[in-house]
Amino acid sequence: MPEGDTVFRAARRLNAALAGATVTRFELRVPQAATIDLRGEVVHDVVSRGKHLLHRIGTWTLHTHLKMEGEWHVYRRGERWRAPAFRARAVIGATAPDGTEWETVGFDLADIKVVPTADEDDLVGYLGPDPLSSDWDAAEAARRLSLDSRPVHVALQDQRNIAGFGNEYVNEILFVRGVLPTTPATETDAAAIVDLGARMINANRDRSGRTFTGDARPGRSTWVYRRENRPCRRCGSLIRGGTLGADPTRERIVFWCPTCQG
Repeated sequence: MPEGDTVFRAARRLNAALAGATVTRFELRVPQAATIDLRGEVVHDVVSRGKHLLHRIGTWTLHTHLKMEGEWHVYRRGERWRAPAFRARAVIGATAPDGTEWETVGFDLADIKVVPTADEDDLVGYLGPDPLSSDWDAAEAARRLSLDSRPVHVALQDQRNIAGFGNEYVNEILFVRGVLPTTPATETDAAAIVDLGARMINANRDRSGRTFTGDARPGRSTWVYRRENRPCRRCGSLIRGGTLGADPTRERIVFWCPTCQG
């Protein structure tokens, strides 16, 4: 599932190929942006902001979001795509300063927009601090979380509080901290939750296989996520499951140990 660490790695791969390269192909296969053409422009960088990807090209920024199933692939020009072409929503070809020709393809992307780079904040300025960014502000993240009276499971996933945590991270963070998901965020140690979450996502930042337990083997990487009715790895109680969300249209699956988080 694409969360902040997944998007960070995607941005790093794209930046390694495209930074400093000149765009030779630019196709956005969505009606609202299909006529935009940035061929001839130079890619300055590709960065992540929480779950958002920003290609800075010339004086423009291409904004994309992976949502649940999106992904960006990096190919040498002429290589066969690893996903069917009908799923491609963005194609950027570019020639690097050393002459290498790249083709990057975004499959199943969402929220595709192109705006002047000076107006980037119109798209991502609302986001809270990002634990994978160079300007990470833990104190500000804790402040925002501590003021949110909703269940902490909901508050932690609100990208306005902290950018990058998705449902898997939130379930695992709350288990390790021993916090029941329904506890109002105002009644938790927000600073400790933020610190743990930042350490978790940074530990997974460079891993191809995410793990929260320290064991990356299949079926052993999580404490509670998707482990409903299985024994808790700490106490043996059966993990419980349910749903929780800011409203009925945004409910997420929730997992907890009734003993360790009771």
